Amino acid sequence: MAKVKVFNMLAKEVGEVNLPDDLFAVEYNEPLIHEVVVAYNANQRQGTKSTLTRSEVRGHAKKPWRQKGTGRARQGSSKGPQWTGGGVVFAPKPRDFSKKVNKQKKRYALLSAISAKLAQNELVVLDKFEFSAPKTKEAKAFVDAFKFDKSVLVVNDTNDQNAKLATANIPSLNISEIDNLNVYEIISNKNIVLTQSAIKQLEEAYAE
Repeated sequence: MAKVKVFNMLAKEVGEVNLPDDLFAVEYNEPLIHEVVVAYNANQRQGTKSTLTRSEVRGHAKKPWRQKGTGRARQGSSKGPQWTGGGVVFAPKPRDFSKKVNKQKKRYALLSAISAKLAQNELVVLDKFEFSAPKTKEAKAFVDAFKFDKSVLVVNDTNDQNAKLATANIPSLNISEIDNLNVYEIISNKNIVLTQSAIKQLEEAYAE
């Protein structure tokens, strides 16, 4: 069981917390994380794009001019892809891009990614992440206090509107609720910040 320091939003140490090994010392499994991330990105695709083939565009298949003697290139139809307004070759059509990953794989990949962040000293535990008012200045002070020079994901237990508004103008600072946390968010951010309440919810949801 790892013992890590707990900080407040000004990067001042305020205590310690024990992180259970079954959640934060899971073996790193890159192929599994890759599989889950690929499935996640595929499931974000709408798959609604659609263009017309030469059989679907408006017009007719009549030969626009005779084969020889005009000095122009031979053409069989004005609906061909080489014509403006003609059909598209291998036209994209609506399709389902979704991929299925079973619950156990998602669970293990998430814990594996979080454990890797802890092992790489890229995980910070915060006592709470709260704002009295939606002020960007306070969010910027938080980033500066911890000297985060790259993207950071703050995982909280609640949907705090003040926090969302305060961080909206800081592109490198992202927020997620523990219920919506996914592997893609973890690996796409350099640093992860977990509040104590979020850790408690994580233990309740994933502890064996």
